[in-house]
Formats: sequence, structure tokens, C-alpha cells
Amino acid sequence: MNAFDLSRRFVAEALGTGLLVATVVGSGIMAETLTHDTALALLGNTLATGAMLVVLITILGPISGAHFNPAVSLVLCLNRSLPARDLPAYLVAQLAGGIAGTIAAHLMFALPMLEVATKMRAGPAQWFSEGVATFGLVATILAGLRFDLKAVPWLVGLYITAAYWFTASTSFANPAVALARSLTNTFSGIRPLDLPGFVVAELLGALIALALMGWLLRPRIIQQPSKAEP
Repeated sequence: MNAFDLSRRFVAEALGTGLLVATVVGSGIMAETLTHDTALALLGNTLATGAMLVVLITILGPISGAHFNPAVSLVLCLNRSLPARDLPAYLVAQLAGGIAGTIAAHLMFALPMLEVATKMRAGPAQWFSEGVATFGLVATILAGLRFDLKAVPWLVGLYITAAYWFTASTSFANPAVALARSLTNTFSGIRPLDLPGFVVAELLGALIALALMGWLLRPRIIQQPSKAEP
């Protein structure tokens, strides 16, 4: 990542987040158009999102680290993998890219550029689900970076594919994506009123993962007993 200046990393984060959101929103619109079966629509949404994550992290990871997620950038800043001076640029890129992704998806399906979502996603179960989803995502990323960097694109793509189905919230796990999804009144939307609860839960889940994985991934140094002098 250090080989690329901040302007290139900014564009990579904006582009990656935008394409991710365009995939989430666009595949949701396509699925909803093609079927009235909610489970089948969610499956289509899931597969497209997981596949796109593998692609985006593989091609943009070497440039910016492929965070595409304010919670991930915050965690990597706190563990000193991302310089604190670069964090604001990453956050702006992710938020702006996410909104652009919603606009792109809408334009592709001849919808208004932006809408206000009306789909209710609120309550303790939804918030807890988002905390769990983001905890698992951050834990996956931190462990992947520690043990097998080349596997991270697949690890993240597979984790999100699974988390779509085992969490009640369908695993937003990303404040920038959540904001972008509040601007679409389609399959993947979330009411703006419900957005703060999701963002707080996501940030808490990310910070808990940072604390736990920081301990879990730190090997214990076992001192060998010194040999007695002859």
C-alpha cells in the first residue's frame, strides 16, 4: 500500500466501495424484478455480493488495502496499520463511493438517482445481528492478514456470503454501505431512521473484534529454561 500515494488510494477506496454498493443494490433490483420468491432473491443478492468482494479486494487491495468500510479503516488505524492522517480521506472516499454506487445502480435500472428507503430494519435483534456480522468480518480480516494475506479476498467474500444468511439483518457490516442503502427504496434498502442503530452496532462489533483478536493473535512467548553451567 505504501507504494501508492494518497490520491490513488483515495480513488481505489471510492471505486471499490462504489462498485460494491452498485452490486448490492443492483443485484437486489434485478432479483426483485425476476422473482417474487424472497429467498431466491436474497440468494441472488448474496452470490453477486460475495463474488464482487473477491474481485474488488484482489484487484484493489494492493493499492489501498481494499477496506471499502469505515469500520475496517477505523480498526486498522487503531492497530497502526493505517496512518491516522490518512483515515479521514479513507472515510470520505468510502462514503462518497457508496452514494455513487447507489446512483449508478438506479441509473442502470431507470430509477430516480436517489430515493428515501422505507424498509424498516430496527430492533434489538437487528442491532445485535449487525454487531455479530461486523465482529465476524473484522475478525476474519485480522486473522487473514496475520496468517494468509493472499486468501483475504476469498475469506471476506465467503464470510459475507455466509453472513447474509445467518444474521437477521442480512449482514450490512459496513457503515458506508448502510448509508448508501438508505438512499434506495428497493430490495436492499434501509430506512434512514434505522441507520444510526446499525452504524453504532457495526462500530461496536468492530471494536470488540479488534480487542479480542489483538489478544488471540498475539502468541505467548515461552521461555526455554536455561541450561545449567557445566
